[in-house]
Amino acid sequence: MNVIMLNGASSSGKSGIVRCLQHLLPGGWLALGVDTLVEAMPRSLITIGADGEVSVGPEFRELESAWIAGVAAMARAGARVIVDEVFLGSAASQRRWVTALDGLDVLWVGVRCDPEVAAGREIARGDRVPGMAASQADVVHDGVRYDLEVDTTRTEAVECARIIAARVPDSK
Repeated sequence: MNVIMLNGASSSGKSGIVRCLQHLLPGGWLALGVDTLVEAMPRSLITIGADGEVSVGPEFRELESAWIAGVAAMARAGARVIVDEVFLGSAASQRRWVTALDGLDVLWVGVRCDPEVAAGREIARGDRVPGMAASQADVVHDGVRYDLEVDTTRTEAVECARIIAARVPDSK
């Protein structure tokens, strides 16, 4: 397995799962996420509405495409990678990754969380615009195909990570 792709809305619990997976899985796994990409970009390329809805334009997509290709190149070079993603473009977002990761062994994981629970986490984090989690809760999964889904509404990150790790060869 080269890549574990976690997709879910903001505040759904992906980052906690990633940290647990890094602890549970043998060997070293790089953790890369859309937040890393966003932090590296000029803020002007991303618009976050008062309701938490995220909008991006062609310049964002251009840089995102290069970043996706870079992640795929690292995996092709032998790095094992866990990606923490938010498919704002639903199935189209997944298609971009599928194309870039062609030929690699990828585990596609949907991370779900009740929007009300995610909204509570969003408030507790203090670094998100209120409404972001709710606006993304369904759209990020629309038309996306997974090998496995976990729900963090009532399941702790470590247990979700154990479920995922059980699907990774040589992790038992």
